[in-house]
Amino acid sequence: MYVNGSSSFQQAEPARLEAVQNGGKLRIVHCFRSPVGGIFRHVRDLVGAQRKAGHSVAILCDSTTGGSYEEELFEAIRPELDLGLIRIPMRRAITPGDFVTLYRTFRELRRLKPDVVHGHGAKGGAYARIIGTALRASGSHLVRLYTPHGGSIHFDADSLSGRLYFMLERMMERLTDRLIFVSQYEADGYRAKVGLPRCPQTLAYNGLTPDEYVPVAEAPDAADFLYMGMMRDLKGPDLFLEALAKLGEEGRDVTAQFVGDGPDKDDYLKMIEELGLAGQVSVHEAMSARKAFALARIIVVPSRAESMPYTVLEAIAAQRPIVVTRVGGVPEIFAGDTDNLVEPDNVQALADAMAAILDDKDRENVAKRRREALQKRFSVNRMAEEIEAAYRATLRQ
Repeated sequence: MYVNGSSSFQQAEPARLEAVQNGGKLRIVHCFRSPVGGIFRHVRDLVGAQRKAGHSVAILCDSTTGGSYEEELFEAIRPELDLGLIRIPMRRAITPGDFVTLYRTFRELRRLKPDVVHGHGAKGGAYARIIGTALRASGSHLVRLYTPHGGSIHFDADSLSGRLYFMLERMMERLTDRLIFVSQYEADGYRAKVGLPRCPQTLAYNGLTPDEYVPVAEAPDAADFLYMGMMRDLKGPDLFLEALAKLGEEGRDVTAQFVGDGPDKDDYLKMIEELGLAGQVSVHEAMSARKAFALARIIVVPSRAESMPYTVLEAIAAQRPIVVTRVGGVPEIFAGDTDNLVEPDNVQALADAMAAILDDKDRENVAKRRREALQKRFSVNRMAEEIEAAYRATLRQ
């Protein structure tokens, strides 16, 4: 494993170093950019499990992203963050403003004196590793871990932007003590596009809590279909709307719920009008997954790219019938039950799958079997235990 700043280990307080290497309580900072979607969910789950295990935890993330629903989530988790909630402006793109953010992040992390800095996503991972390395050079003892959550791995390997991001990922790996992947797809994509990792790696699937495996019943006035998620093209809300329009052209009078927030939402609202779907589609702000699931008979996840999508896990755990594209780590969720996964970025294939499940009299039984199979494989406790084991192993290095 490549480790720089190793002299800082010798400068660390011996008693503290020995304690964190041998099972003592840890000081953990989770750094990520956007507090929405799957990354935010993943971090909240880790925070809850890590606090339950007695560790001290902080979150450092962007202050300009998220709405009222995300603010409610922050308020709910704030009591768990005994090291604090730090929000600093972080832009998605690489800009000169990153230098200001790096400086402010350095000051905050230096004050917190973490044992573990865990970066999530491309931007959060870069901040975490650069600042972690600077702290190591100044005498702090900490380890730097990175979970891509898809991130830059979704870029096309043949595109100029893709080659740039993969080069940056390869450079940043020198500042990384361990990679943690949330799916085998993500690990394989990293090896294929960035290169064979030169530091240790851990695979830890996203997990769900026991109460998420309680089935959700549909509301009496449930629509036919639900899209719930980030409003950006990567997640395919435009494909969902176009598939609804195609079903209408085929003579099917279907209704839908459209739930979520994101940078492209206004574009999709215009699409609803242009496609003549205003009378069929009800639009909502972001809400909890289980509340949204009750709004429709069938969940549709039309993503163009994913790593290990929480929406799919949550829908199956809630025993809801689901239409999903064959992307990223989705086949790993379904194990051998992958025949009905849909070709991505294909409106006709999506519309055909939606029509087929509408006509499927056995869809509720299929949903029940999938929930029972999922419950044996995906849990928050297992995820948190595997990630803590990765922290400990890295500290011992």
